[in-house]
Amino acid sequence: MPDFLPVWVTGNLLDSAAVLMTAALGAFITFRMGLFNFGGEGQMYAGGLVSSAVILGAAPYVRGPVDGAVVLCAALAAAAGAGALLGGVCGFLKKRTGADELLTTFLLSASVAPLCDALIGGVFRDRGGNLLASAKFPAWLVLPKILPPSNLSVSFIIAPLCIVLFAVFLARTAAGYRFFVAGAAPEFARFGRIDPRQMIVPALAAGAALHGLAGFFLCAGSSGRLHLGFPGGMGWNAIAAALLAGKRPLLLIPVAVLFCAALAVSDNALLLYGLRLETKRFSEAGLLLLAASIRMPTAAMPTASRPTALGSLQAARKEGIAPGV
Repeated sequence: MPDFLPVWVTGNLLDSAAVLMTAALGAFITFRMGLFNFGGEGQMYAGGLVSSAVILGAAPYVRGPVDGAVVLCAALAAAAGAGALLGGVCGFLKKRTGADELLTTFLLSASVAPLCDALIGGVFRDRGGNLLASAKFPAWLVLPKILPPSNLSVSFIIAPLCIVLFAVFLARTAAGYRFFVAGAAPEFARFGRIDPRQMIVPALAAGAALHGLAGFFLCAGSSGRLHLGFPGGMGWNAIAAALLAGKRPLLLIPVAVLFCAALAVSDNALLLYGLRLETKRFSEAGLLLLAASIRMPTAAMPTASRPTALGSLQAARKEGIAPGV
């Protein structure tokens, strides 16, 4: 027991951090374009449900680990695609009609979640069990575990890799430079013939795709099944983690680990030391408020008037994308 408990606790903590890293990267991408995505919960729900449908549908035909790996890759792509579709719709509405993405992402998510609940409690429910959940996925259709008996899986490798690749994309590629400039200083970007409006749909779609991928990690990695309410507020926690990381994507890795550690402490206090549920929620709300107050991205802050060319040039210099005088 002394050897089992630290491994189990540490592994589950890092597994939750991997999911949070993935979703927080999605929120971070939208923030860098001066956009908000309040639909992370629904996008995770959709990604987890679609990927679980692929896994459960293919399960009778899987005969070995190679088949399982192919199905898991297809499920991963389906999860990312489901999230990207939801985000892309909101981005299209923003670009074409000027609809506020804060409202459209939230409302679309609020519409998707009840539909997913109904499908989980109906079509996908395991009739042989007492839970509102699907049957357990076969062993070949679950992400490989890194630190058994905990839930830690290869998601803890994929999530930091995605963050590192995005950091390299921003710092080392021409497309990343255009994306960075369009979000940091839109007027300066237009001066350089970069249209920030062309980035709206890709930014919202990419951010939502990562939320869908986080849903896949929860189902195919953490729990090994599809169950009711599996996002568990992770979409909202991702916003807080992205705010804490500020403008540095690599900070998402330690922030996610520390954030999940703080949540784990409150959960343990609730279970072991009689902490009231209201107190736990109050402490978590305080953590979210702290995150929003100390690391609000400049690009996402509303301005009283349209920025001038001089103001945009100053912002560009501050971001390090324009030379000083």
